[in-house]
Amino acid sequence: MGVKIDLKKQYNETNLGRKKSVKKSFVLDVSFEMENELVVLFGPSGSGKTTLFKCISGITDLDEGKIIVGNKVYFDKEKKINLSIQKRNLGYVFQNYTLFPHMNVRKNIECGLKGWEKEAKEKRVLEMLSLLHIDELENRYPSQLSGGQKQRVALARALAPKPEILLLDEPFSALDLEIRTRLAEKIKDLQSKIGIPVLFITHNLEEAFQLADKILVLYEGKAQQFGTPEEILYHPENLHVAELVGISNIFDDAYVKECDEESKSIVLKSESLSLRVKTQRFKPGDKVSWGIHPENITLLLPDSNSENQNENTYSVRINNIINKGPKKRITLTLVRCGKILTADVPAQFVDSLKLHAGDICLAKLEMTKVVAFCELPLS
Repeated sequence: MGVKIDLKKQYNETNLGRKKSVKKSFVLDVSFEMENELVVLFGPSGSGKTTLFKCISGITDLDEGKIIVGNKVYFDKEKKINLSIQKRNLGYVFQNYTLFPHMNVRKNIECGLKGWEKEAKEKRVLEMLSLLHIDELENRYPSQLSGGQKQRVALARALAPKPEILLLDEPFSALDLEIRTRLAEKIKDLQSKIGIPVLFITHNLEEAFQLADKILVLYEGKAQQFGTPEEILYHPENLHVAELVGISNIFDDAYVKECDEESKSIVLKSESLSLRVKTQRFKPGDKVSWGIHPENITLLLPDSNSENQNENTYSVRINNIINKGPKKRITLTLVRCGKILTADVPAQFVDSLKLHAGDICLAKLEMTKVVAFCELPLS
């Protein structure tokens, strides 16, 4: 069952200041397609993730576009189709669970089964209790449940009516790390069992990469990139995506010097540095930004190889070393051009090399881990 989303929604807000009103405009403009998979919506607060959910569910009307889930058209501006919330067969789990406090677990699950015959309803409730492993909770009330238990009940209620798509809006945000991890594993397992598309909102980068078949990155209402976790992490398409996935070593002063079709790589010129990057997205002369994750910088002793003999390897001076448990964060200055790099290196490795602040060593930037991207986000 596929999902096709292509929509636009504009908001205009007026904020009354001391002297005059200020009008702000926000445009949600998102287009993507997904199959029976788990897609994570990832982006900063205010990027449009929850607004997108409201548009899909019918809580918010669209200005234009279409929403198709399986063979059912939820919205089509041109054909003047706009199904009501009740006719959009979807499950929606909110951040605050929204369980009815005066109903026990069984009754909360039954709320999603209005109109079902008694025997079918009973069978479905038992299926949900078993699927979410909450059989022993069926007679308890929300006030008697832990955060993780409430979340599983909310999931059971959302899945009970056999929805065509499941929307999960930061469902783990109020839970501690251990419970979040266990529930994330449960969601991944659930998705494969129920066989429907799942859209999942999170601000947590680790959670996004743990769960996602694909990730949709949003920024200021616009889709910046849609792809597998590996594509998002190692091939960000612009500066916003690179920053969101934790690439802290970012420089915006490079251009493409040459392309090598045989090795499927390009050579960047960044001041006095020449860098080889594993990508074919650009052509000679293009201005690009480049960066690398701190953990993808390898330190070598000066006599390991000269920097001229080893590609993407440069002399660096160690500015300082901060102990972070199993790793050490090291600030480096590239001797050749003065650029500052941050590296996260296993503590045992740093100790074995006997490195200290002020030492000169070599830093190798792995060709397959250096990323090149557009400086500006997609318009």
